[in-house]
Amino acid sequence: MDGAAPGPSTSELAEWCVRWLDAAPARLLWSRHHLSHVFGIELVDAREVVVKVRTDTPRITATIEVQRSLADAGFPAPRPLVGPRRISDAIATAETLVAGGVQLQWDEDAPNRFASALADLVRLAPAVPPEVLAPPPAWVWWDHEFSGLWPPADDRPFDLNTMPPTRVDEAARHARTRLSEYSAPSVVGHCDWESQNMRWTNGRLHVVHDWDSVVARPEATIAGAAGAVYPSTGAATVDQSAAFLTAYETAQGLSWTRDDHEAYWAAGLWVRAFNAKKESGDDPPPPSLAQFHAEMDERLRLAGG
Repeated sequence: MDGAAPGPSTSELAEWCVRWLDAAPARLLWSRHHLSHVFGIELVDAREVVVKVRTDTPRITATIEVQRSLADAGFPAPRPLVGPRRISDAIATAETLVAGGVQLQWDEDAPNRFASALADLVRLAPAVPPEVLAPPPAWVWWDHEFSGLWPPADDRPFDLNTMPPTRVDEAARHARTRLSEYSAPSVVGHCDWESQNMRWTNGRLHVVHDWDSVVARPEATIAGAAGAVYPSTGAATVDQSAAFLTAYETAQGLSWTRDDHEAYWAAGLWVRAFNAKKESGDDPPPPSLAQFHAEMDERLRLAGG
């Protein structure tokens, strides 16, 4: 189901800012809506902030504390200003607006840059028990306990399990089984490591957004989810995913086992299969859907299939 709460009225948003930020809005800089309603606001005291409104979930407080800890450690995360506070029938948070930077386009050094940035985040993130950050977003929720193969979709108003089964379901089922067999300690990371959520300045990471996507998962699976989607297209090729894997191991000084590698590919396979299942109902289907079908057998093989 679509996780976005109804958007607040202008007066509700203004009242919230006065109460929790001690200043009224002077002007709206921009607004966006996908899974949340997000507003860039200039306050009357000249501060520029981002207010994010969405349905309340228990994990939000923990994601904000991870974000705060990373900002304190020098990682380029916007600094949280206000934790979850009620606004109408939803909750809102506020953080400092970090402007500037550009989305990084693909070049031969992109795998190293994206992988090194994720490695930095994982190294600097505080230790958080997995249950505090549960449940994870749907696209990395392969260990859900619902009766069907698919968890509730994050941005579709229908049950993916009611759609006709295809080879995408077979791929997801294998990924889920393979990941259930994998055991490794959890680390804290970011599970929506797409280029659109990051901005860069002169090749250096300027800011990372979307901190609702903080999760506690085995490190190989966090890297695998990232390696499947990090390019500006939102869908990595098999070669780009392999390059990310190599770059991540190098950045972390790791030498993963075959078991770790298969978990890496299985996590990416689940993410891409989940996206493909949703996209199969789109008209017209996006190019990433055809790409996934063309790569599915190779991704299955690399995931131990």
